[in-house]
Amino acid sequence: MENTLRKIKSLYPLSDVSLKALIGIMQQRNLPKGEIILKANKVEESVFFIEKGIARAYCDLPDNELTFWFGEEGDYIISARSLINRLPGYETIELMEDCILYEINADEMIALFESNIELANWSRKLAEYELLKLEERFIYRQFKTAKEIYMELLTNSPSLLQRVQLRYIASYLGISQVTLSRIRAEIK
Repeated sequence: MENTLRKIKSLYPLSDVSLKALIGIMQQRNLPKGEIILKANKVEESVFFIEKGIARAYCDLPDNELTFWFGEEGDYIISARSLINRLPGYETIELMEDCILYEINADEMIALFESNIELANWSRKLAEYELLKLEERFIYRQFKTAKEIYMELLTNSPSLLQRVQLRYIASYLGISQVTLSRIRAEIK
C-alpha cells in the first residue's frame, strides 16, 4: 500500500484516525492487463488507487479510440461525472498491465467525507490538484506541439513510455504512429 499511502499523504495532512478510516473502506483488487474497470455510458460506483501498474482512459470515436489520460502507481481512477453528478461517465478505463488496485465504494467514500472534516478537506485538495493538472493539460494541448508534449512525457514519466504501447502514446499526443516514430528518431 506504499504508493497509495504516499499519494494520500502528499495531498493533505491526515491524522492517524482519519487515515485509518479511509484505509478501512479500501479493498485490494488484483486485476489482469486488459481489464476494463470503468465503462463509458455507465454510472460507476467505485474509485480506485493504483498501487502497481498502469491504466489509460479513452473515448471511443467512430474510427478509433482517443487516449486522453494515463495513470501510474500512486494515481487514482475516478469517473468524476459519475461520482459528482451520478450521471454516466464518458470515459472507459483499461488496465495496461496486471495491476494491484485499492477500490473504494463511492457511496461509502462520500459518507466518510460528510462525517470527517479532515477527509472532506483531503478530498477538496485532491479535486484542486486534479483541476490544476487538467488546466495544464488543456493549455499544453492549445499551445504546444506534439514533440513538446512528448518531450515532457519523456521528462516527467519516462517509465510510462517504456511500459505503454506506442499506438496509445500516439493517440494521447493526437498524432499517427508514423509521426511519433519520426519524433522519436529526431530525439535520439
